[in-house]
Amino acid sequence: MAKAPENFAERVKEVRQQLGLSQEELAHELGVSFSTINRWENSKTVPFKLARRQFEAFCERMKEQGRLI
Repeated sequence: MAKAPENFAERVKEVRQQLGLSQEELAHELGVSFSTINRWENSKTVPFKLARRQFEAFCERMKEQGRLI
């Protein structure tokens, strides 16, 4: 199983809330399913490296656009 930072679930939820997105909307932005975002936020699963990198790249784009602190 992939290993994610301890606070990954909190980070996903915090980013989503800062952007005002639903779990479904964030899932669409990342190209994953709603249930994937739900499982990440509830610490049921952790993403593999590729998905983590995709999430981090998304966060960087949002920071560059001034939508994320």
